[in-house]
Amino acid sequence: MVPWLKTFRNPYPYYYKEIPVGYLAATIFLMSMGFNYLFEPFEVYRPEHRMGYFWISMVHSLNALWIALIWFGFWNRQVNEEKWTVGKEMLLIAGYLIMVGITQFLVRDIIYDNPLNWTGRYLYEEIRNTLLVGILFACILIPLNFLRLQRRHRNQAGHFQPIPVGNQENPTPNPIFIETRQKSDDFTIDPSIILVAKAEGNYLEIYITAGSKTEKLIKRMTLKDLENQLEHLPNFCKTHRSYLVNLGVVEQVKGNAQGLQLVIPGLDFTVPVSRTMIPLFEQQFTDQ
Repeated sequence: MVPWLKTFRNPYPYYYKEIPVGYLAATIFLMSMGFNYLFEPFEVYRPEHRMGYFWISMVHSLNALWIALIWFGFWNRQVNEEKWTVGKEMLLIAGYLIMVGITQFLVRDIIYDNPLNWTGRYLYEEIRNTLLVGILFACILIPLNFLRLQRRHRNQAGHFQPIPVGNQENPTPNPIFIETRQKSDDFTIDPSIILVAKAEGNYLEIYITAGSKTEKLIKRMTLKDLENQLEHLPNFCKTHRSYLVNLGVVEQVKGNAQGLQLVIPGLDFTVPVSRTMIPLFEQQFTDQ
């Protein structure tokens, strides 16, 4: 693969579930309104205008607002945040901008008195102009934000010094009873052998050590169900909306643009610590 193309495969945070869609759309509206009205980025021919330039800017910005509500509201239900990358972020924004450009074309008859409003030339121009402005901002802000987050999280990761797993004390097993959503599926387990629990739909995958091997238990319960039953044990920390981790088995803490990543012996994947959960993780990790 061409080296610069690898950049698009780097992990990147998916922000749009953290920000209420209404706030995001309102921010886009204000930015669009300010940019269009104050800077007039493209040539305007005022004799064609059916309304003042302020109201034309308002129409364009309202289009950007309602498309944002629909576009990001839809993708918030589809996106797997753990697999989000710089490239996917760019495609998401490009798709949004194309939709806005098409909408700006569809409202031309409201704004402009021009018999050629419905020609392919103006469809092309509206999409092109929207992409030019949006991609310009995206190509500047996304790489800068990626570098900022990557540097920040790598520096944070360097502050954590896990206790070497082989040097940890092994307390006397103290099994606890775990209730699930299905009575016949209830079980008893020594919590010290739990590595991590991962939410998968209506089920929970619980990875445990079994001698020199790692096994996976699948239980019909939520992550919150297990978290509530282990809350008296200080080693367990929710690091992400889908993960509950035994901090006592963490071998290494790494960082990327999405946040921190925990390396746990026996697992073929790293466990994410989302950016919003880093303060809680840091407190519990240093207290253990």
